[in-house]
Amino acid sequence: MKKEKIELPEIKLVGITARTNNKNEIDPSAAKISPTVQRYFQEELAATIPHRKKPGITLCAFTEYESDFTGDYTYFIGEEVRAFEELPEGFKVLTIPPQTYAKLTTSPGPMPDILIAAWQKIWQMTPDDLGGERGYRTDFEIYDERAADPQNTVLDIYIGIK
Repeated sequence: MKKEKIELPEIKLVGITARTNNKNEIDPSAAKISPTVQRYFQEELAATIPHRKKPGITLCAFTEYESDFTGDYTYFIGEEVRAFEELPEGFKVLTIPPQTYAKLTTSPGPMPDILIAAWQKIWQMTPDDLGGERGYRTDFEIYDERAADPQNTVLDIYIGIK
């Protein structure tokens, strides 16, 4: 994985959420991320989000961490917006504060294998590997045109560091 340190300004997101943890996500019967993602795309929820900043670019965020990667967190899937006005019922908002990140870019590969391998590697990284200690505020993945081919996906994963 390619890595760089980057500062990003505040990001406003609108989407849907699920509360989960990585232990549950390993068990398909307890997993909440996959059903949330399926609902988001099958119901074409992105098209109903007002004030979209970059239509078609999906962000998946991990926030409200109970502790570290072993505890509960909120999974958020949606799009970046310019404003939180006129939201349809059922949508949630998330404001990611300005933050320093380790931006990790995967090599091309099939989904979800490339994503699972990337997170397993991230969980094993030391602060030296990341360029700082994880903040466990908000981390996110970006799904843009490089994720259009599920057999040849490239993802950027942003890990918030202190």
